[in-house]
Amino acid sequence: MNRNIGIFFCRCNVPVISDTSMDEIAESLKDMDVPIIEMRDLCSLSVREKGELEEALNSFSKAIFIACYPRAVRSMLIQAGINPGNSETISFKEYTPKQILQKIKEQSGAPIGKADYRIMESELDIPAWYPVIDQSRCILCGKCAKFCLFGVYHFDRKSLKVVHPLACKNQCPACGRTCPTSAIIFPRMPEKSPLAGAEPDKDLKSNENGSLFVLLNERNRNRRSIFREGIVQQAEEERRKALEELKNTQNRKTKYD
Repeated sequence: MNRNIGIFFCRCNVPVISDTSMDEIAESLKDMDVPIIEMRDLCSLSVREKGELEEALNSFSKAIFIACYPRAVRSMLIQAGINPGNSETISFKEYTPKQILQKIKEQSGAPIGKADYRIMESELDIPAWYPVIDQSRCILCGKCAKFCLFGVYHFDRKSLKVVHPLACKNQCPACGRTCPTSAIIFPRMPEKSPLAGAEPDKDLKSNENGSLFVLLNERNRNRRSIFREGIVQQAEEERRKALEELKNTQNRKTKYD
């Protein structure tokens, strides 16, 4: 068994892909002679069990993730203070279970056999719905932090951080829709879009490579697109629903206290 390579399979707690596909991936992995860590799930572990997750990653010279999108996984690990190191992600949103298995065979060289299969579970008992910042695209405009009403972000002119991820309201991606550079990701979103972690348009330059002039032009172009497509109105409606749900929850709690 090649113990230099570890396969990290995110058994997502929300239906970003079908349960049938999840089952097919899990069963196929059990027949590979390589260490497999089934994560339940990466979003939760990155918040509550980040130390355990980091230790598991550091026990291998290379990690292969089977999860949502590469950009989402890498940004999530960095946000949790975990060095992604020598890791790759195969997206189960982009490839079928059979294609995933073939890619793992090619990348790991693992023969058919019995896997060292273990499950890493999170003790988080509430939905791990929260934004992840792709720092390579963030231009520190602060629109997401200003739009959010739940104290999820800390923003100043030098940095933007997610400081209270679990304060985010479940199924509310409103702040991410206001981002002019697609830097905000919600990995639990089932859709296939930059907001869920898919790669934005190839012609858009990142904060690492683009000049200030290019970045400002990109920001203005995306802002015009946001208004043209009515995304701001959609974000405001999502935020309104989140506030309403928060008030209802508080009222129910007061009623039964």
